[in-house]
Amino acid sequence: MLVFLLLAAATLRLCPLARAQPLCRSHTVRTGKMFHDGQQNQGGHLYFSSATARLIKHPCKKNIALYLGKQLFFTRNNFESSLLPFSIPTSMQVGIREVTSAHFASSVLLLVVNRKVYIYDYEAGSWNASIGIKHPVSHISGDNCCYSEHPFCLDISNSVFAYLLGDLTSQTNIYFSNTQGYRFQKYAHERQAELVGTLGGIFYFHSLSQIGLLLVDQGKAKFGYSDHPLNHSLGLPFDYNGTLDILITPGQKGILIFWYENSLLVSRGAGQLVDTVPVREGHRILYSSISEANVTIHSVAANENELAVLTRENNLYYGSLGILSSFLIKFADQDVWSQEAVLMFTDLGILEILTPLPDSVFPAFDFQKCPVNIQAILMDPQLQVDFCKVELLHGEFANQMFIIDMNSELELTALMIARPGTSPVPLAMVSNPYSLGLQAVIYEDSYTYDGNTKHRLNISLRQQHHWGRADPNFTSSIKRPTISTITLDIANKEISCVDLKPLTALISVGCDLEKKIIIQNEISACSKGILNPVALQDNYSYIIEKEAYDPNFRRQRATKDLVVYYPYEKLGCPLLVYYDTPWKPVVELWRGGKFQEVIEAEYVLLEVNGLFTYTYSLTARSALCTSQPQNWTTVIENASDNGPFTWDRENYMSCHDPNNDAPLKWPNVPYQILGGRTANKVTFEQRNGIYVFFISIVDPYYSYCLLQTTFSIYVYGAFPLPLIPPEITILLLTVAILLSVWLAYIIPQVLRTEQGHRIQGFWSSLCRRYRERCACFRRRS
Repeated sequence: MLVFLLLAAATLRLCPLARAQPLCRSHTVRTGKMFHDGQQNQGGHLYFSSATARLIKHPCKKNIALYLGKQLFFTRNNFESSLLPFSIPTSMQVGIREVTSAHFASSVLLLVVNRKVYIYDYEAGSWNASIGIKHPVSHISGDNCCYSEHPFCLDISNSVFAYLLGDLTSQTNIYFSNTQGYRFQKYAHERQAELVGTLGGIFYFHSLSQIGLLLVDQGKAKFGYSDHPLNHSLGLPFDYNGTLDILITPGQKGILIFWYENSLLVSRGAGQLVDTVPVREGHRILYSSISEANVTIHSVAANENELAVLTRENNLYYGSLGILSSFLIKFADQDVWSQEAVLMFTDLGILEILTPLPDSVFPAFDFQKCPVNIQAILMDPQLQVDFCKVELLHGEFANQMFIIDMNSELELTALMIARPGTSPVPLAMVSNPYSLGLQAVIYEDSYTYDGNTKHRLNISLRQQHHWGRADPNFTSSIKRPTISTITLDIANKEISCVDLKPLTALISVGCDLEKKIIIQNEISACSKGILNPVALQDNYSYIIEKEAYDPNFRRQRATKDLVVYYPYEKLGCPLLVYYDTPWKPVVELWRGGKFQEVIEAEYVLLEVNGLFTYTYSLTARSALCTSQPQNWTTVIENASDNGPFTWDRENYMSCHDPNNDAPLKWPNVPYQILGGRTANKVTFEQRNGIYVFFISIVDPYYSYCLLQTTFSIYVYGAFPLPLIPPEITILLLTVAILLSVWLAYIIPQVLRTEQGHRIQGFWSSLCRRYRERCACFRRRS
């Protein structure tokens, strides 16, 4: 009897506890068939090109997903109802209804059907064919930003690539769209003609602010990037076995998952470094990669922090995508695999094994679901999983988007509470260290009621270029806006910390849309009684003489006078400026309705109606230019059809820049840039009236925003111009003075001669006769 008990105990130790309890309990979703409207059944059913099913979830709208297999199923409720196979209208005339790739771009679903791209707007229920693709494509790629409605975030969701997988990279045609796939244009990668190998994919790695081109050659693959500093060389090569599917995990953290039947690789730096994923049992590594486990991968699912793998051998593996490393553990076997089965994370720590089931009576398919509670499984002592050392990791910045403009900083704080007797290591990392630098400080803040220590973490973020700690060749181009994510996680976090999500935020190193410029207007023409604000609001108009303006902004006289209506609602009362005093505006920076500073950066002015009765106090020479400065004439000529007001930070070139090689050919031309290092000012001609100026901050190192506005001034104090030109007046006056001096000299000389005496006698007799007549007139009166 004792021997029997010992044998029974040994048997129980050999059989894992997880075998006694199933990983999941299946149930079938069967709803809505009798009342299904059948709208999706109009047209041809689509099918997936691969023999292995796939599932694509919308990263932002968690209930929206697309199943790709022998049939396609589109759901808006996480497959909680029976569905008809997904079909495309016959009006699209797709021919072969084979789908090779699919992608969610914001509110639309993109499908590559028969080498063409089609768009299904699931909110409007409409189909469209993409425009601009002239060659066959097989795949599309993109990403989605779920943080906010900021335009920069929306641009991420709208950006899509289309390409032909496996084509020669040097000859392939790549298409790019920033309109959710509705309209494409050709994309040319730098030095594409020189690249060797076939195309394994092209991706917009927003977390790195780079476009990555995957090159495949002789069983190896590596990424080529688009912008400085990563465009100088190709990335590190990695094994490329088969045709790898590439998953971009949600959250813009730069985590990529590469997988095929016998290969699983993970990259945390947008392809810069690609590693295998080891399989562990407790603290022991069983296999350095899943390929050594001699299994065939069937389905892979991932969310922001978790990874799951289903194999054809009915093995289910689970792992976390840690901040430093990733590994998998094997759960107990269960008969959950089928050819049509796929994995899907429905929530944090909740994994579902989904299988569509046909119905012999109704055309709609049911869905078999087998939910796996990861946290409950990890509590099995047979898995030898350590308990989580951290009770709380919290930060108000999680899942938010922030903006760091040029020369700005951002301060974030987080709270960590560890279990007593443990020493977790919090670690903050950025996905784009070439653009964003950080400095973190941790300290003990206080204690909980249980006696646990609260640790406070302060994170300072600043543009890497301005930290002064990185080589300029390492940093991104400071003129180019970039983005990065900041992730705070526990470096030595256990896999049991399922509910302890990393704190992630999106940082846009770019334009802060809350910024604007305002021209200081302390003394206006209305406050001094020169103009009446009531009259200005009553469709006030004024005339610009044809001699004073040029509608083409080339400082040439117009052919007729111009009547201008004053927009008082936009401009208010004009600033008062005395014509004979050199002037420049006081430009203020405001953010969110609050004054920030007076701008000293370089800016330019242009009178919007073409007035040219003003110039500048400095010339190119007196401004100490080392190269020929830009001016409005050259900028407008280069702008072609983009309009006259195109001088901004993106096309500005400083004449003081040593890298500007434009020779100084005309040193006496007016220097038309105000602010910055010079004391340049505007000088006005002798003309009173209203000027409406467009102002643009052109200093590329002040802000990523196009800081522009319009304002008005009233120039006063100029006397009316004389009818006779002043040159003629001066000439006549000079002649008169010289003539008077000459007469004063010559008349006494002439009077001494005989002829002079006769003249004197004539005038004397004339005067005597005049006096006699006057006396006679007085007597008569």
